Amino acid sequence: MEMDVSAYVSARPRIATTDAEIAACFPVMHELRPHLEKRAFVARIRLQQSQGYELAYIEEQGEPVATAGFRIGENLAWGRFLYVDDLVTTAEHRSKGYGALLLRWLCDLAKERGCSELHLDSGVQRTDAHRFYEREGMELSSFHYKVALGPSTNERKEG
Repeated sequence: MEMDVSAYVSARPRIATTDAEIAACFPVMHELRPHLEKRAFVARIRLQQSQGYELAYIEEQGEPVATAGFRIGENLAWGRFLYVDDLVTTAEHRSKGYGALLLRWLCDLAKERGCSELHLDSGVQRTDAHRFYEREGMELSSFHYKVALGPSTNERKEG
């Protein structure tokens, strides 16, 4: 079921391009990624941007309330795709249509950029997010496995 959020949300997603826009997204992103440090946030985003990452956000009253980090990729399994690294709306702004608007905007952007699919991973504990993704038409399509290898070069530099 697709919800028409236009009646609830007046803002439109934008891509963060300046350091100030990126920094303004930190409080929103920090709700999803509490391990991030404010002092290193812009540099981390800039590093990821050099690898194709983009940061989109929605503002209300001059402040970001939802943000999405994403990248375009291509692989043998999916072809050309948009991968959502991060998707979060502030707790106080959830269930107001921001996440749905941002996800729909990402789907439209993926099509514009020649992608045939949009993908994201979601932590197994995030059941509210899973309900949201399914309500927005996404399907559970795989399991994601990992193995911890120790701190990365970036984490050692931050700490």
